[in-house]
Amino acid sequence: QVQLVESGGGLVQPGGSLRLSCAASGNIAKTYAMGWFRQTPGKQREMVAVITSGGSTNHADSVKGRFTISRNTAKNTVYLQMNDLKPEDTAVYYCNARITVLGLYGEYEYWGQGTQVTVSS
Repeated sequence: QVQLVESGGGLVQPGGSLRLSCAASGNIAKTYAMGWFRQTPGKQREMVAVITSGGSTNHADSVKGRFTISRNTAKNTVYLQMNDLKPEDTAVYYCNARITVLGLYGEYEYWGQGTQVTVSS
C-alpha cells in the first residue's frame, strides 16, 4: 500500500507564491518519476511539471520561469515552488508518482488526493 499526501495549497493574491509538497509513503521499493498535474472543472487534467529519479525536469510552457519542481529522493518527496501566480493557475493540483512496491512486480502509478490552489484578489 502506497499513499501520496499533498500539502501547501490555499488562497493567494495574483503575483504571490505558494509551495506545494507531496510525500510518498508505504511499502516503497523505489520511486521513479514524480510530478504535478492540475485540473479545473470541465477540463482535462494537464501536466504542470515532472522530475525523473535522476533529477531531469520538464515544465509546461504556461509555467516556465514561474514554477520550479524539485525532489528529495531520500524522503520520497516532491515539491512545486510556484511564483508570480496568476488567476489562470487556479486549479486542483495533484501529485503523481511512479513507484515499485515491495513484494510486487512492476511499476505502478499513484495519485494524491489533490490540493486546491486559488489565485484571486
